[in-house]
Amino acid sequence: MSYLSILNLAAPETIMVMTALAVLAADLLFMRELERGTRQLIGAMIGCAGCLAAVAWMLVLPLPEPGSLMQGLFLVDPLIRIVKVALLALTIFTVLISMEADFTQHIGEYFALILFAAIGMMFLVSTEDILMIFISLELTSLSLYILTAFNKRNIKSAEAALKYFLFGGMAAAFTLFGLSLLYGISGSTNLAEIAKAVSGKSVNGLDPLLIAAIVLTVIGFGFKVAAVPFHLWAPDAYEGAPIPSAAFIASGSKVASFFVFAKVMMIGFKGAEGSGSLQAWMPGWVPTLAVVAAASMVLGNLAAIAQSSVRRLLAYSAIAHAGYVLLAVMAVPSPLAPHTSPLGPLVYYVITYGLTTLGAFAVVSNVQQRTGGDRLSDFAGLARRAPLLSFCMLIFMLSLAGIPPLAGFFGKFYVFTAALSSGGKSLGLLWLVILAVAMSAVSLYYYLLVLKQIYIMPSTDQDTPRPLSIGSQAIVFALAALVLILGCAPGLILEPVMSAIKVAGL
Repeated sequence: MSYLSILNLAAPETIMVMTALAVLAADLLFMRELERGTRQLIGAMIGCAGCLAAVAWMLVLPLPEPGSLMQGLFLVDPLIRIVKVALLALTIFTVLISMEADFTQHIGEYFALILFAAIGMMFLVSTEDILMIFISLELTSLSLYILTAFNKRNIKSAEAALKYFLFGGMAAAFTLFGLSLLYGISGSTNLAEIAKAVSGKSVNGLDPLLIAAIVLTVIGFGFKVAAVPFHLWAPDAYEGAPIPSAAFIASGSKVASFFVFAKVMMIGFKGAEGSGSLQAWMPGWVPTLAVVAAASMVLGNLAAIAQSSVRRLLAYSAIAHAGYVLLAVMAVPSPLAPHTSPLGPLVYYVITYGLTTLGAFAVVSNVQQRTGGDRLSDFAGLARRAPLLSFCMLIFMLSLAGIPPLAGFFGKFYVFTAALSSGGKSLGLLWLVILAVAMSAVSLYYYLLVLKQIYIMPSTDQDTPRPLSIGSQAIVFALAALVLILGCAPGLILEPVMSAIKVAGL
């Protein structure tokens, strides 16, 4: 394959790299003497233009023939293109949310780090090679660690970044150890080749080395998706990080991490699924994830009830949602077939969840700028001060709770249906689906606590509130509209995704 062909395959990532360097250069060379607001506006416009150019490259130009470089090191197919477009859309919204933030003077460096994190996520979803997966994870993680610590005026930001970094470093060690065991078992870094070796090790029970690889890999990726008991960094990071950084961690990072986690387990560990059925429990990665998913749903939802900070509430909500998404990862404990692939429900769920949580953080950002805090009491009377913002928050909270006809309802419906159908007539994951439905009912309580403050409690703000800018309201409204539209017409995402899965042969 020629260098021109390779550049064509990796053109969106190349455009993003050039955009990140352009933002950095423009701020350092030409904008240092300008006001902070002007620098933020110009930097955001450059960043959004680069993301739109990358999206246009993927959507306007014809897709190259599905293929790969160096045995899966870099893949191109319609499914990966859809996930990349979703990541770039979340990046654009994150950049727009950042335009009115006032936590740093290092504008160029901040926007460049957001773009570098997005580049890492794009490479992460474009590979089926464990070496490339690890490198992409580290590029993404290092950018997010720095973004978490970007507010130098807030000691919580530094504390959150330190915890995030220490837990992340430990998780990287587990991930690398687990992936190295897979290489030792198979002699290959390609997931498909690893699956052939894993199937041979699973004929007469699981090999101890394979069990260790499964456990270590689940630990490493469990940290990335904030699943219990690897979630301890999430509440502090969501609360201490600058709000746009926390929003990107909660949205784009989750989309990329869950997508690659699913591919590693479904493709790399194919043949070592085991069974999560209570009647026929068998060792494998499915029962391992079943325990993690159950713990995540229970702890995440119950701990969220006790929170007085909306950002920490969203963190524990994210932990609970990690448990729901893991149901899709476990949905096919047998050789995959195109018509039963759980990747469709998984991709729909994580994309709509990313948009919803990004919108919720955008509302929190506006409230914090007006009141100086993110406690539940700071939202009291918001409906009378900012009715449009309050209505958007209503959509986000109800979508997270899974209320129809919003996107969150259909995300849970598709994931639960996939989990029930995975066991055939035995309904092996029925117990986990019942637990998920019960915990969804519990989650409605603490989402309603936020809405109670917004719509029922009287305002405690005696001063004239600072008016919201039209731009910030437009961003929040656009996210709320997307959540509503994708709920009323889920086929806008699900149908292209399922068609792409068939093309990819997953």
